[in-house]
Amino acid sequence: QVQLTESGGGLAQSGGSLRLSCAASGSRFSINPMGWYHQAPGKEREMVALITNGGSTVYGDSVKGRCTISRDDEKNTVYLRMDMLTTEDTAVYYCYCVQFDTDYWGQGTQVTVSS
Repeated sequence: QVQLTESGGGLAQSGGSLRLSCAASGSRFSINPMGWYHQAPGKEREMVALITNGGSTVYGDSVKGRCTISRDDEKNTVYLRMDMLTTEDTAVYYCYCVQFDTDYWGQGTQVTVSS
């Protein structure tokens, strides 16, 4: 079992930046990949960014070019930095990982971008 704990959400200004963190606890073996999804009101949950334990990354179309995902395997933590925020980034952001073919999700952290 893996528990994911997000931090760093809140209110941000349009054009600004935000950094989210997610720490994995519990069983730490073979967690791969880790990453983030978001879900805006009335919309489906969609992938923001994923990173493998080899460092390969993939980004969702809505954040390409203004988002960086990284991970610290010593701390079992994944980070998401988002720049040039827009009101379209307003959503609940969920940490996500896979361990032994099982998906795990965090409880989510609200990000609200004001214009």
